[in-house]
Amino acid sequence: MAKSNDSDLFPIFPSTPTGIARLAAQAKHADDGHLVEFRALEVRSILNKSVSKRRLSMAYSINPYRGCEFGCKYCYARYTHEFMAPKASTEATEARDAIGAIDMRNPLTFERLIFLKQNAAWLLEQELKKIDPVNEIALGTATDPYQPIERRTRITRSLLEVFSRKSGYRLGIVTKSRLIERDIDLLVEIAKRNTLVVHVTITTPDAKLARMLEPRAPRPDLRFQAVKRLREAGIVAGVFGSPLLPGITDTEEALDGMARRAAAVGASFFAAHPLFLKPCSRPTYLSFIHEYFPALEADYAKRFATADFAGRSYSEQLKKMVDQACRRYGIGKRSSDALLTRNEDDGRRAPQSAGVHAVQRRLFA
Repeated sequence: MAKSNDSDLFPIFPSTPTGIARLAAQAKHADDGHLVEFRALEVRSILNKSVSKRRLSMAYSINPYRGCEFGCKYCYARYTHEFMAPKASTEATEARDAIGAIDMRNPLTFERLIFLKQNAAWLLEQELKKIDPVNEIALGTATDPYQPIERRTRITRSLLEVFSRKSGYRLGIVTKSRLIERDIDLLVEIAKRNTLVVHVTITTPDAKLARMLEPRAPRPDLRFQAVKRLREAGIVAGVFGSPLLPGITDTEEALDGMARRAAAVGASFFAAHPLFLKPCSRPTYLSFIHEYFPALEADYAKRFATADFAGRSYSEQLKKMVDQACRRYGIGKRSSDALLTRNEDDGRRAPQSAGVHAVQRRLFA
């Protein structure tokens, strides 16, 4: 992809934005990928403070990037790019669209225009001095910290280097990428003096389905291998099977297969929760259903007609199946009442904390 400028693929809105929208407007071209542009974002903070709806604890999140290359069809964080869109009148919006400017409210922009947070490690050093280490820090809640651009920018690694020199913190990491294996040396150091739990998201072991669902994420077998390597290094790491897709991956057979594979690689835990469809993720996910599973369209229309989240009875049914699968293979499970690192146990036992989605929905820095 040739280098772009402000008048072609990703021009900046002709308006006077403020806040994060202003920072986005000032972001300079940094790199290119396949159908992706990267821009350097000068942020003022790297830690985002969040409060759980369940009032469990205060938590902080870190997202080294804004936007994500993996392009997962169900991604609930696509709307976060909207925060960087300038507030403008209808006339200004129409004028902007008329000249072909990128629409930050378009869900696809989230995977086509990625912002790289600058000076992340320095900011983290300063901000860690101001927080109580008892509060959890979640790395990778709205974007994957190990998406492909991390190979070149190494922003996530720079953050882990900071944590490797600290003691007493609680760090939870969520990723779909085997690139995390690169940083095992730092993760081992972090785990010596801090609480560390790694969650490797694997929605399906079926490589063909995964390629349709998560087009630019690593193959499932490579992710299982990453869990194995993390466990061999003594790191608490498990398989996060969310979201469970109605009619596709939410069967007892599918959950049994996931738990069995998780146990085979020595995973500390296995957890999985129902799909939820926010307005920003509906267009891409329902287009996926229309293309590959048209027989399920009516079911999805009914399920999500009046709510974004799964019903209680369905959720409880899935929880029961996940629990049974974990018991069947002697693998740890996580309850839905705690955060990423709460009640972390050693060895194969899981941290009793599967409420990752509940936390992720609120950690969108």
